[in-house]
Amino acid sequence: MGYEWFVSLRYLRAKRKQTFISVISFISTAGVTLGVAALILVLAVMTGFHDGVRQQILGNIPHVLVQKHGEELSGYRQLIEQALVASPCIKEARPYVSKEAMLLSRNNVAAVSVKGVERGNKVFDQPFLTVDARDVQDLVFSEGEGLPGLVIGIDTAATLGVAVGDVINVIPPMFTITPFGMIPKMKPFRVVAITSRRGGFLDTYYAYMALPQAQLLIDAGERVSGIEIEVDSFDHATAVAQELRGVFAYPHVVRSWEDLFGSFLSALKLEKLGLFIVLGIIVLVAAFNIATTLIMVVMEKQKDIAILRSVGATSRSIMAIFVLEGLIIGTLGTSLGTGLGLLLAKNADPIIKWIEGTFGLRIFDQAVYGMDHFPSVVNSQDVIAVIVVAMSISLLATIYPAWRAARMDPAEALRYE
Repeated sequence: MGYEWFVSLRYLRAKRKQTFISVISFISTAGVTLGVAALILVLAVMTGFHDGVRQQILGNIPHVLVQKHGEELSGYRQLIEQALVASPCIKEARPYVSKEAMLLSRNNVAAVSVKGVERGNKVFDQPFLTVDARDVQDLVFSEGEGLPGLVIGIDTAATLGVAVGDVINVIPPMFTITPFGMIPKMKPFRVVAITSRRGGFLDTYYAYMALPQAQLLIDAGERVSGIEIEVDSFDHATAVAQELRGVFAYPHVVRSWEDLFGSFLSALKLEKLGLFIVLGIIVLVAAFNIATTLIMVVMEKQKDIAILRSVGATSRSIMAIFVLEGLIIGTLGTSLGTGLGLLLAKNADPIIKWIEGTFGLRIFDQAVYGMDHFPSVVNSQDVIAVIVVAMSISLLATIYPAWRAARMDPAEALRYE
């Protein structure tokens, strides 16, 4: 296929009187480039948002949750041992106590879910605001140092008008009967740390304390609300939950994070698919330009095609010439688009910040999305999918013009020459 390549490249370099064809070839290449770059950039941003939202969700909820219908768990240490033996994917299993409560300060009240956790819980991996040099876990789990410690979200702290070191009262939905009527149970806690991530709805909803303090607050004794299980990868959570359902029968309930928030993340995946289809139309339009370019080249080169057929070129060779010409345009556009798309995707955050600073615009509000930077994650599978789609469309666009050129009758083309 030596001379077919030579002729294809020759036809792309139009002469002076064929400049219009060169312009259309350039437009076709630019269209494929912009379409591929837009696809890669948008898919990277959607993947970044998907991963960012998933990290927000998984920042405070377990991969797998084991609870009991309508009551608290007793003998949870034995249940933890059974869970750890059930699957090799399980990294750890920890008990927790959770109860809705009101936080009361001197200025305001806030509704939260008070959660008692053990030392080493993954919630302590997030950034905190504190005035004490010690680790947040030491502040929460220290005993005999005055009031017990409580960790709240920065939005909750703003609602209550409190800072680290202030004392607030925790009021669970429990009452004490006295001669004067029912009095709500109330216990003072000291705010030892504040989660510094603003905008995370789960951070706002939870307040954390030591597990024994939570059990004492709600009179749970040695019982817990459930067992939080962490697996080696959140993608394995559904399979691990299915294995644990075979170990913990009714009245136990086993749910993965996908059971709790999977529908929300599925909506993000559907949106990503929709954008892929919509932006893929840009590549399709560029492919029509490729087809238009080849059709014009075939019309312009009728005499050349007839001469090639007359000297022995087969129909397959003629078809290969124009297929290769279209593929050269598609390959060049796809390569340039891939490079441009990866460059933009890798530098999306500084580009957004530069646009905001230069033009005074507000494109990405960190407080709304709960992320400290514009998310953009390049997924190699997405990039490969874009390249395959772009090249496939480019190839399909060459078939009809190349087929028409291959069917051309040399005698008919040279009749009036």
